[in-house]
Parts: sequence; structure tokens; C-alpha cells
Amino acid sequence: MNNRVAVIGDKDSITAFRAAGLEVFDATTAQEAEKLIKQLTDEHFAVIFITEQLAVGISDTLAKAKVKAYPAIIPIPNADGSNGYGMSGIKKDVEKAIGTDILFKED
Repeated sequence: MNNRVAVIGDKDSITAFRAAGLEVFDATTAQEAEKLIKQLTDEHFAVIFITEQLAVGISDTLAKAKVKAYPAIIPIPNADGSNGYGMSGIKKDVEKAIGTDILFKED
């Protein structure tokens, strides 16, 4: 594994990440995103950020990748904002780890 970090998403959402020195990969469909996830995993990227809108379409692939230590695949909002997919995943992970929702408990 190396210390490479990638960002997958539409051009409007990922351009700023290139300026920050991250490697960016344009994808507009779930099929393109899934192919990139497999490619970047094979290339031993440490972290892969993917826009939530693409992540929703490849949730099965992301679930399989989650059982491995690397890469860490992290859904992020796109340029239009969040659809809640990333926070939903965090909530599920916390509930699985400690058995209850302590972060997002609704009154």
C-alpha cells in the first residue's frame, strides 16, 4: 500500500481536489465509478473519496470493499450538496460498533 489518495466524481465536484494535490478521476455513471474503484484498489490507493451520488449506485461494491483495511472509501457530497448517504453509513457503522445510535439519536 502507498499513500496515494483519489477522488472519484463529476468534474464540477472534483476539480478543487486536484488543486489540493489529490488524484482525481472523472465518473458520471455507477459503472464508471465501479470500474475506477476496482482499478484504484488494484493500484493500492490508501484512500478513495467518492461522491455520494455515485456511491449510492455501487453500494454492493462498497460494502465488499469495506471488509478490507485498505483502501478506505469515503463518500462525500458533490457540488450540488449531500443526499445523506455518507452520514447514513457513519450512523450504521457506529450502531454496529457499539450497539446503539449515540450520534444521531432523534428525540
